[in-house]
Amino acid sequence: MNNRFSDACKTCLLTILLLGFAPAHAEQAPAHAVASAHPLATQAGVEVLQQGGNAFDAAIAVSAALGVVEPFSSGFGGGGFWLLHRASDGKQVMLDGRETAPSLAHERMYRDEQDNVIKDASMQGPLAAGIPGLPAALVHLAEHYGRLPLRRSLAPAIRYAEEGFKVTSRYHRLAVYMTATLNRYPDAAGIFLQDGKPPRIGYQIRQQDLARTIEAIAEHGRDGFYRGPVAQQLVQEARRHGGVWRAQDLESYQVVERAPIIFQYRDMRVVSAPLPSSGGIVIAQTLRMLEQFNLDEMSNVQRKHYIVEAMRRAFRDRALFLGDPDFVPAPVQRLLDPAYLEGLALTIDAQRATPSEILGEGPALTQTGTQTTHFSVLDREGNRVAGTLSINTLFGACFVAAGTGVLFNNEMDDFSIKRLTPNAYGLIGDEANAIAPGKRPLSSMTPTFLETPDRVGIVGTPGGSRIISMVMLAALDFAAGKLPDSWVSLRRFHHQYQPDQVQFELHGLSEFEQQRLTALGHELKEITRRYGNMQAILWDRTQDRVYSASDPRGEGLAVVVE
Repeated sequence: MNNRFSDACKTCLLTILLLGFAPAHAEQAPAHAVASAHPLATQAGVEVLQQGGNAFDAAIAVSAALGVVEPFSSGFGGGGFWLLHRASDGKQVMLDGRETAPSLAHERMYRDEQDNVIKDASMQGPLAAGIPGLPAALVHLAEHYGRLPLRRSLAPAIRYAEEGFKVTSRYHRLAVYMTATLNRYPDAAGIFLQDGKPPRIGYQIRQQDLARTIEAIAEHGRDGFYRGPVAQQLVQEARRHGGVWRAQDLESYQVVERAPIIFQYRDMRVVSAPLPSSGGIVIAQTLRMLEQFNLDEMSNVQRKHYIVEAMRRAFRDRALFLGDPDFVPAPVQRLLDPAYLEGLALTIDAQRATPSEILGEGPALTQTGTQTTHFSVLDREGNRVAGTLSINTLFGACFVAAGTGVLFNNEMDDFSIKRLTPNAYGLIGDEANAIAPGKRPLSSMTPTFLETPDRVGIVGTPGGSRIISMVMLAALDFAAGKLPDSWVSLRRFHHQYQPDQVQFELHGLSEFEQQRLTALGHELKEITRRYGNMQAILWDRTQDRVYSASDPRGEGLAVVVE
């Protein structure tokens, strides 16, 4: 088992000890539960649980299945974070399967001789791809936490790849958007399009090469992907099309076990993702600032004003200080210090929005792509997993290595390509998140557990930097005693320091709320669609009952198996 913890994570462990939490006692849940963004992935998790697997085996099955049936969101050429709770000893840990920069990567790799950013260089083709972490993470889960042989847990994904899955309206819509880019790479277009056009609804997507790649992982573990024929083909195809991968990049990839960010908000304990995810730190800062105020006595408008102002301040610290903890000494202890956060809270003006520039000039954010995916799992033993996976933007780099079926990510765009220069989402970053060989880009993926003595929540969502605000709003809803159906259906709004605007989903703020927030000095921007795809589970110990919910914005499936 990899026990390599960064200094930032040692700080997280110290925080846990200071909070005085002992490991939870092993308890039996009354049912299994699985919630994921695609019905076939949920069915894969249930299938493995019913074969005697635990939540960790189910997490392997769901992760692998999503990598087959949601190629626009995740895959074996991408990575993710898996937050784990083991009931037998109360261990809580995050598996960091985030992609890493290739050894030939460098800070200026996406700039020309005049230091201008080269259009789409960090977005399309193999040069945009980091070294994948998902296959290594699945093997790690099986070897250290699962109960079943890896082949059993990967069997549903292999079956879906061989037999195919039907194109849904969502797949069709996203393929329409990406058709031109996919057609730049014939191996990708040949799999994900139908004769060069968006596949019709009901069309069967088959991935025979990917099935053989997953078979190699099932048979040989890590070596099935990171060494041998698959690795050779990945490197050869990447370099043939302008990438910089080397065999040693794959061979040296390591999953890292990291201590979660754990903090208290009133009577709720939050267990969330640590660096290189910024999510846990930003949520901790935001909620600890909000703890200084009585939100329950505020009007809807005033409550949203305070939430926005707390987010503004937390996201500023994210932009200035956070990056890969194995490369950048992030001041986590200082950022989570109660006196510091109380001081930030005191700067919030009840009557007026604080312009971001007044907080001090600094860069805004890089963010993960909105086409991420999430799943949540609980088994009867009380084991649980919250997993958030990504290949960054729609269909990642839109490049498939011939003969492997592996769709490459474009997570290199999550680095700061150039200081104060916008990435794909119009966002910018600082030196803490600059490109370096072997480094992991800063992420917003935020798998999270919410805990009180009587209730346990498992939650997460895709959505780029808005992941953080969505999970934070769900945490407040959990704290208010609401059920998962409410968490996943909440109307969503967001502020991330820069751009200095309150973003909100379609119908996310009422007309009255928009008028009043504008009067307080907030600039508003409506996102012309509903965003997020939250998957959530609640174990209510007082009722001895399990609930699950899938975001109505998506096409997922949440089930409870008694």
